[in-house]
Amino acid sequence: MPTQLLLVVPLLLSTTPAAAQPVAPARAATLDEVQDKRPEVEKLCEELRALVGKGGAQDQEAVAVVDKLLQEFKSSGPKDRALIVNALSKNFEAKRRENDAGVRDNRIYRASAHALGQMGSDATKAITKWIGAKDHKKDLPVQSDLIRALGKTKDKAAVPELIGLLEHKDAPLVGAAADALGEFHEGEVDVRKKAFEGMLKVLMSAKGAKDSNLNDLIARERYDTIASPIITSLARLAKHDERDPDEWQRWWNKNKGKNWDEGK
Repeated sequence: MPTQLLLVVPLLLSTTPAAAQPVAPARAATLDEVQDKRPEVEKLCEELRALVGKGGAQDQEAVAVVDKLLQEFKSSGPKDRALIVNALSKNFEAKRRENDAGVRDNRIYRASAHALGQMGSDATKAITKWIGAKDHKKDLPVQSDLIRALGKTKDKAAVPELIGLLEHKDAPLVGAAADALGEFHEGEVDVRKKAFEGMLKVLMSAKGAKDSNLNDLIARERYDTIASPIITSLARLAKHDERDPDEWQRWWNKNKGKNWDEGK
């Protein structure tokens, strides 16, 4: 082989492109590394605490910060999420005086309940803590918001709490619990059946009380308040429509052991 060719071969071998070498795949970021422990989140939480501490004078501004924290939550890691949930939960510790008509400014509580409902299972315990809490149990709008927020989390761990609320003495809160249980219409069949059975039992009991004494105006009013939200949620859970409670009872007796999603 000519001397010139011998010199070229090793030169070609030494200039193999780097791209031809195998490249290790990039390591995926863990959840703890994604947008977590951010100073802007901590700053917003501090701002919220300061505004809420003004006795209601700056609740409009505080509500705006609650909305900002909700937006931040969507792109936060676990530590920031916990910080945000805790900040919103603490809003319920604030005291608000009632006006001469006995009505208090509950904007910050209602805004916080709404936001927590968008935070999934991270917020379940925080929401449950304030349902029926001493300082808020008389405020039916706040209680209704909290109960509906619990359903909005779509956390199946909340279902037993919501079923228990179907027995609440205040009919509007029973309606709120029914609305909340309807939020599980895309959940597992066993969860939907459990919620369905709880609501049907309460509906039929209220109907029985109403029908047994046509002069019992309290029983009639309770039935009229809870029937519509319960029937609506029964339809959502079963993916079947009936309007008469007796028809729903017959449908349940026939279908409770079946797979409601079969063929859908």
